[in-house]
Order: sequence, then structure tokens, then C-alpha cells
Amino acid sequence: MNSIGSMLSRDQEPRLAECETHGAYESRNLFRSVWSGCPQCGAEREAQEKTERERKGRSEWLAAWQRKIGSAGIPERFRDRSLESFVAETDAKRRALDFALSYADDFDSALEIGRSALFIGGVGTGKTHLAAGIGLHIMARNSRTVLFSTVMRAIRLVKDTWNKEADQTETEAIATLTAPDLLILDEVGVQFGSETEKLILFDVLNERYEKRRPTLLLSNLDLGGVRTYLGERVFDRIREDGGEVVIFDWQSHRGRG
Repeated sequence: MNSIGSMLSRDQEPRLAECETHGAYESRNLFRSVWSGCPQCGAEREAQEKTERERKGRSEWLAAWQRKIGSAGIPERFRDRSLESFVAETDAKRRALDFALSYADDFDSALEIGRSALFIGGVGTGKTHLAAGIGLHIMARNSRTVLFSTVMRAIRLVKDTWNKEADQTETEAIATLTAPDLLILDEVGVQFGSETEKLILFDVLNERYEKRRPTLLLSNLDLGGVRTYLGERVFDRIREDGGEVVIFDWQSHRGRG
């Protein structure tokens, strides 16, 4: 009986073969009666398989991406608002965009020290656009976690745990708001809440401060109004570690033709 080694050692000279598509080619003996096929057909098949793998991988990535931005809570209206699509035709808008680009590109450094920021300006000035753009950027390129919420929705998340039938504790609700690498809180001070609501907000922001988790706060109030709403302790924490106030002091884009 022939050993496997002896069968493998029986090299045969290459021979000419004919491909219906590409014509003549040199076929090599691979094993006993097995000969290589057309190399051009093989290359095309490999290229097609690679394209299909990439298409499937892209499809799976897009599906995961959609799930990710859905869980991030970014409003559907703003899920396509990239930093690149923000139109900065004035110096003031350019400064706001430059800050957003720098913050997003260097988010790892912001995360390391817990650097936060406060966007202040009237409605329709692009605060949410830039904040969502930052969130989308760091999720896509840095694989960071982001949570977008209004202040009232965040407070409601905590207050709902006070119900006897709640499925999570207050501690777990605060942890939900503390865990993301970046928390974006919109509508800061849209209505002056009770002391209880302010204490909840303080607990969340203080927890993030202690864990060096950056927070972006968006408000339609002026700087004095935001300081009053947040309180000196929270306001000081936002300004620490290079925290910056970005002023959006131009007219609303909404309603323009």
C-alpha cells in the first residue's frame, strides 16, 4: 500500500488545459488526479467572494451602527447632522464649529480628564446639531458610548424608580446616566424645576464629575440663567479641567427659506 507521503511525492509536469472563458492556461497537479483550474477564474471568484464579504460586513456594521445611535437616544431629526454639514459662514459660527471639531477629534483626552462643555444660545442656532455631530463622530471613530437626553427626561428616568412597580432602583437609573463616555443634556433650564429635580441633576452630574465622564450641556438661557439653574457647585464642576462655554449668539436658522 502506498503511503500518503509517497503519493504526495509523485509530482507531475504541468499540462495545458482549456478554460471556456479565458482560453488556454497551464494546469498544475495538486494531488493525485486533482489539477488546478483556470487561474483567472480563481482570481475573479476570490475577488467576488471578497466583495461579498465586505458587503456583508458593511451591512452588519450599518445594522450595528443603527442600533447604536438608536440606543444613544440621539433624536431622529439629528441623526444625520455631522460636523462636516454644519454651515459656518460667520466668525462666531466658525469658532463654535472649531471647538466641536477639536473636542470630537481629541475626545480621548477629554475623557481622560473629564472635560465638559456648555453650549448657550437661542433656539435654532445649531447647538443640538453640533452636539449630535460630536456624539456621532466619537461613536463612529472612537467606539465610545454616548447618551443624548433632555434634562426633564433624565430626571423622569430617576423619578420613575420611586414607583413601587419600578423595574430598576434609583441607583441603577443614575448609573444609566453615569455610564456613557459622553452624556449630552439638552434643554437645561427649559423650565425652572423643583429643588428635588435640581438635587437629582446634581447627583447625576456630580457622579459623572467624580468618575471623570464628560458632559455636554445645551441651554437656551444666558450664562447667568444657566448658573442660577445649575447652582454654583455644578457650574464650577462643568468649568473645571478646561471646561468651556460656547456661545451661539446668532439668529435662528429655523424658518428660513
